[in-house]
Amino acid sequence: MKYILMLLLTLPLIGTQAQNDKGISKLTTYEFDLQGHRGARGLAPENTLQAFREAIDIGVNTLELDVVVTKDRQLVVSHEPWMNADICKNLAGNTIDKETEKELNIYQMTYEEVKTYDCGSTYYPAFPEQKLESAYKPLLKEVLNMADNISRNHGKKIKYNIELKSLPEGDDVYHPKPAEFVKLVIGLLQLETKLERVNLQSFDFRILKALHQSYPEVRLAALVYDMDFDTAINELGFLPEIYSPYFPLVSKDLVKDAHESGMKVIPWTVNEPDQMKNLLKMGVDGLITDYPDRALKFKKID
Repeated sequence: MKYILMLLLTLPLIGTQAQNDKGISKLTTYEFDLQGHRGARGLAPENTLQAFREAIDIGVNTLELDVVVTKDRQLVVSHEPWMNADICKNLAGNTIDKETEKELNIYQMTYEEVKTYDCGSTYYPAFPEQKLESAYKPLLKEVLNMADNISRNHGKKIKYNIELKSLPEGDDVYHPKPAEFVKLVIGLLQLETKLERVNLQSFDFRILKALHQSYPEVRLAALVYDMDFDTAINELGFLPEIYSPYFPLVSKDLVKDAHESGMKVIPWTVNEPDQMKNLLKMGVDGLITDYPDRALKFKKID
C-alpha cells in the first residue's frame, strides 16, 4: 500500500507533452511554414540582400518578397514601385521628400538609376532593431541566386513567396498590365529556379487570374486585407493553393473553411509572440513575420 501511495503521488510529475521531467510547462510547438517578411524587416532593411541573408541564417523556410518593374524591364525587389522616403536616400545621400516620393517612379527608371539609391542606412522608427547599412534594391535574380548559394550551406532549399505589386490604377504608370507583368516574372523564374519552390501572390486578383489561366501549374496565394473569405473567393473565381489574409481576419471557422476547400492559410504580418501562438492554435499553415526569430520557439525542429 505504501508503494502504491508513493506511485500515485509521483504521477503528476511524470509529465505529459505539456511538462518536462521537473514539472515545468513546455512550450507547444507546431509544424508550419516560417516566412520572413521582406526578408527579416524587423532586423535588417527590408527587401535587401542583407535582410534575406538574416532570414536564412535565422532558419526561415520561405523568403517573402515583392517585385516591381523598371523602365528597362528588369524585375527589382521593392515593396513600392517608387523610392519610399521612409527608407531611401538619393545618390547624394540626401533624404527624399515624402510628398514627392511617387515622382521617383521605378517604372520610369533604368535599373542602373534604381541602384544608385541607398535604401538601407536610414533609421526607421517602426523597426528600431534593424542593423542599418548601405543597401540597394536588388534584382530578383540576385536574391534567388544568393539565397540558393547560402541555403546550400544550410543543407536545405529555401522557398520563395513573391508578391507582384500591382493595382488597376497603376497600369502603364507604375507597372505593366497583368499579362506582361506575369510573363516577365514567370520567364525569369523559369530561368533561375524551379517553379515548385515558388508561390506567387498578389492583392490584385487580375494578376492571380492571369497566372491561373496561363500558368496553372504555379502555386498561388490570394492576399486579402479587408474582405471576408466567401467574398474573396467569389471575386477571385477559383480556389488558390493558399489563402493569405491580414492576420486579424483569421478565425477557427475561416481556417476550417479554407482547409475543407483544399487551401492552406498563411496570414500576414504577424509580429507578436502571443499573436503567433493564437494563430498556430487555430491551425494556420504558416506565418509571415518581420521577426522570424520570435517565431522559432513555436516551430518543431525538422
